[in-house]
Amino acid sequence: MSKIKWLTIKGYKSIRSLEKFELNNLNVLIGANGVGKSNFVGYFKTLHELVEGRLKVWTSKQGGADRILSYGIKETASFLSAIRFGDNGYAAELVPTADSSFTFNMEKLYFDGPYYGVTEPSLGSGHSESNLKKEAKSGTSARIASFCYSAISQWRVFHFHDTSDTASMKRLCSVHDNEYLRTDASNLAAYLYKLSKESPEVYSQIRKTVRLAVPFFDDFVLKPIKLETEEEQIRLLWKQLDSDYALWPSQLSDGSIRFICLVTALMQPSAPSTIIIDEPELGLHPYAITLLGALIRSASLRMQVIISTQSVPLLNEFEIDDLIVVEREKGASSFKRLDESKFKVWLEDYSVGELWEKNIIGGRPSK
Repeated sequence: MSKIKWLTIKGYKSIRSLEKFELNNLNVLIGANGVGKSNFVGYFKTLHELVEGRLKVWTSKQGGADRILSYGIKETASFLSAIRFGDNGYAAELVPTADSSFTFNMEKLYFDGPYYGVTEPSLGSGHSESNLKKEAKSGTSARIASFCYSAISQWRVFHFHDTSDTASMKRLCSVHDNEYLRTDASNLAAYLYKLSKESPEVYSQIRKTVRLAVPFFDDFVLKPIKLETEEEQIRLLWKQLDSDYALWPSQLSDGSIRFICLVTALMQPSAPSTIIIDEPELGLHPYAITLLGALIRSASLRMQVIISTQSVPLLNEFEIDDLIVVEREKGASSFKRLDESKFKVWLEDYSVGELWEKNIIGGRPSK
């Protein structure tokens, strides 16, 4: 697994300086509203877009470089990112341009091998889009570049917040759009259909897990429809227990459809290198949140998991060592891990969620 060993972020939104911060297989961000949890999650989406050669478009969607740099261009000269995957690593420094975009002041790789020692191949400077993908295909440092590109490009930042009647997960999608689960679950029906054919054991486990939280649920009804254009499309239909009548996704509650998306993401057989989910507990029943905690712990054995949460019941499913406490200090986001041994006495009488609720471990609103 190409898990992240540590990362450095400087000058990205509220994250002014985060140096060589270590990540585990399971990472649970807690903190008050507005402290920077979402910015930490957003960093992974930004770097994913960067290595895919979509930095300019992504920057424009964010409102320009001035909205990305910590407190604007006048206060922050650049955005620096460095990340390590074991012996390999990737780093880039972006500086703003006159047209509110970015240019690379530096882009390089890192390798610390047993035979050649530390090498830091440069990918150049002055370019507007990343050279990592190009280097991975045919560069002189293709092996290192390929490892780093593969890890970052596999990151998945999932958002299942939109469960309205027009949500993408409830609409028709192409049957052939099934290589991986998209970050908004817009191809959920196609992906589940693929699992039912190629990974029936995983599909069956997803179905059983959904039924634990939605007891009247029986199975998905996944039938491709051939259009006049000869393209096959599919919609996420389902049926209740003791009925063969196909129901529409709009006949599931928002919490139920969101839980289905979460279960599918966390149980997918071809696991991404890292999976990131912002507040996965939204709209879920307390029992479903308990199930979600168990799913997250299980998923962290196969891939690196990063979540942010404000749910006491969900925190109760984790250990203090899993937590990352996010707070605001002098206007910037700070991140710290806790030593579980220091809370041993407290844990004899209280759960992790209760300690957070009582502000014993930090991460609560302060005056």
